Amino acid sequence: MQSSIYHQFLEAKRQKKLAVLIDPDQMKLRHMDHLLRLLSSVKVDFIMVGGSLILDDRLDECLTLLKQHTELPLILFPGSSHQVSAKADAILFLSLISGRNPEYLIGQQVVAAPYIKAAGLEVISTGYMLVEGGQATTASYMSNSQPIPRNKKEVAACTAMAGEMLGLKTLYLDAGSGANRAVPFEMTATVASQIEVPLIVGGGIRSPEKALGHLRAGADIIMVGTGIEQNPDLLGELSDAIYHFTP
Repeated sequence: MQSSIYHQFLEAKRQKKLAVLIDPDQMKLRHMDHLLRLLSSVKVDFIMVGGSLILDDRLDECLTLLKQHTELPLILFPGSSHQVSAKADAILFLSLISGRNPEYLIGQQVVAAPYIKAAGLEVISTGYMLVEGGQATTASYMSNSQPIPRNKKEVAACTAMAGEMLGLKTLYLDAGSGANRAVPFEMTATVASQIEVPLIVGGGIRSPEKALGHLRAGADIIMVGTGIEQNPDLLGELSDAIYHFTP
């Protein structure tokens, strides 16, 4: 039997979905009032919480605040083994399959596993694939790994296929937080054509047109973070575009 939140991921294969990524460091809790108001008035499916760095122990505080204001699923998007909290509902158990650094393929996961089990989180095993986004990102720097070049869609597709064959339940194409350029539509299309598990695309999505381009290419879930930090009203525009999307 599929677990409840992952079942919603599977539903995205027929009804596209929107996820909001909240970095506790970047959003700053004192500036979250506007975002919380938006989340109560705009259709969103998932809230992802995490980042490459979380300072000042804000993770639990952020999750607690979100729990008080929304019933949306709270899913951890961890940048390290330390970003685990029982206050969340689920965790994207990420393996950085685009890189060749064993620490982020399996090392951090071994450290985190007992804490995740003790927290009782729903685990969604996810193949995380960093794609060149026009500049160095925190994710590539912290993981000490090279992203997939933008013009190597076949490499991305083969990497995604391997991840699916290894049993990963979701694939995530990400240009990285603050990327200048989003994942190319052609790469999304090539990857989507070769896998059956849900495909998340994020990084550099700052307009409804970008989101729709990825949906047409085969993405199932659009993830937005930096875009709404810079322009909170973008959330409503993305929501309208995604939920009125017809293939």
